[in-house]
Amino acid sequence: MNLFPNRRQVARSALFGGAAALLAPDMTAASTEASAQTQLDARQFGAKGDGKTDDTAALQKALDAAGAVGGAVVLSPGVYVTGELHLRERTALAGTPAWRYSSSGGSTLRLASADAFCLLNLTEAYGATVDGISLEGGDLGKGVHGLATRREKWGEHEDCFRIERCQVAKFTGDGAHLECAWCFSVRSCEFYGNKGDGLMLRGWDGFLMDNWFSGNGRAGFAARQQNASVTFTANRIEWNGEENMLIDSGDGYQITGNFFDRAGTIGLAIRSSRNPASQITVTGNYFKRSGKNAVGMPLNSANLLLDGAAGVACVGNSFHSGRDDGPHGAWSPAYGIIYQGLRNTVIRNNVLHDGAVEHLFLDQGGHKEGVLVSDNPGSLFTDFNRKW
Repeated sequence: MNLFPNRRQVARSALFGGAAALLAPDMTAASTEASAQTQLDARQFGAKGDGKTDDTAALQKALDAAGAVGGAVVLSPGVYVTGELHLRERTALAGTPAWRYSSSGGSTLRLASADAFCLLNLTEAYGATVDGISLEGGDLGKGVHGLATRREKWGEHEDCFRIERCQVAKFTGDGAHLECAWCFSVRSCEFYGNKGDGLMLRGWDGFLMDNWFSGNGRAGFAARQQNASVTFTANRIEWNGEENMLIDSGDGYQITGNFFDRAGTIGLAIRSSRNPASQITVTGNYFKRSGKNAVGMPLNSANLLLDGAAGVACVGNSFHSGRDDGPHGAWSPAYGIIYQGLRNTVIRNNVLHDGAVEHLFLDQGGHKEGVLVSDNPGSLFTDFNRKW
């Protein structure tokens, strides 16, 4: 008897689910039974997903059952009309991610209650995962969030929740409203058309990678309260009503390889209202035509603002000006980079070709030691008759 599978056996095993195909029948049966106990179909709990039936009670029953066994609730493609739902610790809510840029699809949760705090509450979701779900807000109510934690104090341990391949759209609050969130990741998601911020963070130790933050009423990403230690990489942040990205008094940011396009005001604003924002790396990003809504407010029309920061490395970025697609709208930004009150900061080796329509740089002074601004070639945009 050959105890070692040949290549054909290995390939066949992979086709039918990997090593499980090579297990003894009793082991395979045990695995299937365990899976059935932890992979919970929401429809078996009474959820219809027909876009008309109120599925709140059925969905919460499924989520609670998953919480009891550390399992996953699986949402088949459909539209599940629901009020606020609470995800439990060490569980998952998983669906089919089939949404488009500006419309939902696949496994969809549609908000039914204008009085809800949010659609999916993650306050107790330590170690949980949300994967492949469209969340529709429908512009219901006032200040209703898509995904949210609701806390006034920090938890005793890390959140460690994961939000992946989700679309969160048309909520009257923030797409994601993370209060006192500690250790989490958001990957391959879209936060689109929410009236608040795309993602609002009061917290730290976050990984935000490969996301869209598009067309939200306020900022695409905003951290106005305590915030620190965020890796922000390979995201597209565009067409938001205010800043595309706002960091106030935060520290420990890695902002690398992102596309910032057509912010309402400033593309990336680093401010220091409570204490100096510090230890921030801004490298390899592309900033384009910020200041869409800042007509007559030139200090709100810039691709980048560094205000009162320390320990910042702004290196190897590209800055450009423009207007709306079409072509329509005002040419912007007025300034490429505005900076003031800096300490131990480098702004170097950036390129500002057609980088602004009035001034490439605005130095407002007030700096302390160790500020180096050099080797930033560029030119003002002057071809206002250009057709895009």
